[in-house]
Amino acid sequence: MNEEISFILDASKESMDGAISHLEKAFVKIRAGKASPAMLSNIMVDYYGSQTPLSQVANVNTPDARTISVQPWEKNMVQEIEKAIMNSNLGFNPMNNGDMVIINVPPLTEERRIDLVKQAKAEAEDAKVGVRNARQEANKEIRGLEDASEDLKKNAEADVQDLTDMYTKKIDAFLDNKEVEIMKV
Repeated sequence: MNEEISFILDASKESMDGAISHLEKAFVKIRAGKASPAMLSNIMVDYYGSQTPLSQVANVNTPDARTISVQPWEKNMVQEIEKAIMNSNLGFNPMNNGDMVIINVPPLTEERRIDLVKQAKAEAEDAKVGVRNARQEANKEIRGLEDASEDLKKNAEADVQDLTDMYTKKIDAFLDNKEVEIMKV
C-alpha cells in the first residue's frame, strides 16, 4: 500500500482514538448513583487569590458508595472548598466538620437518571461526530493524492469507512454500558 495512504489511515485512527478517550473522560464525570472523586474534578477553589483545581489543594476520597470526603492539605481551606462545592451547581450539600468536607451523594431519582442518560447520549453523539470528522478529513486527503491510482484511492476510502464503522460500534457499546450503569438502582 502507498506510504502516504498508510500515514493518512494512521492519522485518522489516532484522531478516532482521541474521540473515544474524550468520551471515556466525559462518561466518568456523569455520575451513576455511586460516589466518585471524578465528580469533583471540575471544581476550582480560590487558593490565595488564584483559581486552583480542587485536587491540587485537597485529597478527595470515597470512603463508601454514597460518601465523598475532601481532606484539605491546609486546614484554613475547609471553608473555601465548601463554598466552591456549593457554588459548583452539582446539587451537593457539603458538610464541614472543621477538618474536612463530607458530601453525602443522594440516590438518583428516576427523572435524574433519564436526564443523565440523555447527557450520555449527547456525549456519545459528540464522539461520533469526531469520528465522522476524522473520516471526512482522511477521505479529503486521499482524494487529494495525485500519484495514487483510482483503485488504490477507493480501497483506502473503504479502509477509512471500516475504521469509522469499528469506532462507531465502540462508541455505541460504551453508551450501552453507561446507560445500564445509570439506570441500575
